[in-house]
Parts: sequence; structure tokens; C-alpha cells
Amino acid sequence: MSSTTAAKTTARPRIHMIDVEADALTNLALSVEERLPQVSRMLLDEIGRATVQTAARIADDVVTMHATVEFTDTANGTSRTVQLVYPKDADIEAGRISILTPVGAGLIGLRTGQSILWPDRNGRTRTLIIERVRRA
Repeated sequence: MSSTTAAKTTARPRIHMIDVEADALTNLALSVEERLPQVSRMLLDEIGRATVQTAARIADDVVTMHATVEFTDTANGTSRTVQLVYPKDADIEAGRISILTPVGAGLIGLRTGQSILWPDRNGRTRTLIIERVRRA
């Protein structure tokens, strides 16, 4: 495989974030750096590469905080619908996942139709495909 092909398969898609959410998420990631170093680093990396805009300029199909996201995990073909929330509001049984989980950090900023290669809690790489986004 050429280096150009390798770069294309490992490149992450462009993402967008709301400015005030990017600030809040940066503070959150830094506050858990010692307790959750991997997730903190992953979230900070995503914030660092995001195009940051005001809430009024973010497209309706971008995953933001409190958005409900339907995505497919290609590793097992399952489709899940979850709401992306801050840790205090997380409740996996109710379908609310924390931004401080590997999946939560991977979903933020993606748009309908985009996919991302992302590590799960066990270190396996999975492909997540965004099927639908509903924002509150």
C-alpha cells in the first residue's frame, strides 16, 4: 500500500463544533486528564482539529452536545441511537452516552453520512457511520 493510500484510509473526516461547546469540552477534558487520560487526549485531539463556529452557523446534521445520533458500527453491523450528553446526564439504559466515552468523543462534530475509524474501550478499531442526527 502506498503512503498516499495509507493516509486516505487513516485520515479522519472534517468535523465542526460550536464555539461554546468546544470551550466547555476543552475544560472538561482537561479536568479528567489524570483519571481518564486516553479519552481526555482523544477528545482534545478532536477539538483541536475541528472547525469551530457559532451555534447559528453549524449545519443541522452535525453531532453536537445533546444531539440524538443514529449510527452504525460496521464491526458488528448494529445500529444504535443515542443522545450525546455531559457525564452528569449519562444513562446508558436511557440511551444517553457521555462525551467522556470513546464513542462519545468519536461522534462529536461528525455529520450525517460521515464515518470515522475509532478505538473502542478494548482498544479495537471500529468504523462508525453517522446515519442520522437530530438536534434539540
